Amino acid sequence: MNTDNFFQSKVFKGIILGITGLVVFIFIFGLGVFVGTERANFSFKWAQAYHTNFGGPQGGFLDDITGRDFTAANGVFGQIIKIDGPTLTIKGKDNVEKIVLLSDRTTVVFQKKNVNLSDLKISDSVVVIGDPNDSGQIRAELIRIMPSPMKGLPANNSPI
Repeated sequence: MNTDNFFQSKVFKGIILGITGLVVFIFIFGLGVFVGTERANFSFKWAQAYHTNFGGPQGGFLDDITGRDFTAANGVFGQIIKIDGPTLTIKGKDNVEKIVLLSDRTTVVFQKKNVNLSDLKISDSVVVIGDPNDSGQIRAELIRIMPSPMKGLPANNSPI
């Protein structure tokens, strides 16, 4: 058999097409394995750091069931006790005062509307989410003003 005829034959073209298909298949399979591994790795790390990222107990949820060991580095829930320019002082859990730094990037929300920083008042109940700095202050990204309980209702807004 002549080699020139072999390279022109349907068998040779089929072999090349089969090898190309196999290489593409292996590449796509490997890419899928890589993406799946990265997603699983992210999910595992996210679950392991959940309590750190969202203010849960340092030892995990089953370590300290009484709730005495919660971290609050990235946020605070409490009442505004002082407004001093771009700084809020918030009295949070166990009467701990947290300093919150405001910026032009801070979003303030009341119910479903964005409001201005100037709408914040002393004695407002707020939830603050942000990033801690090296001084133990929170750089606010989001401040949600909580509505006041209606008169005659218990503090948890339950009519019963």
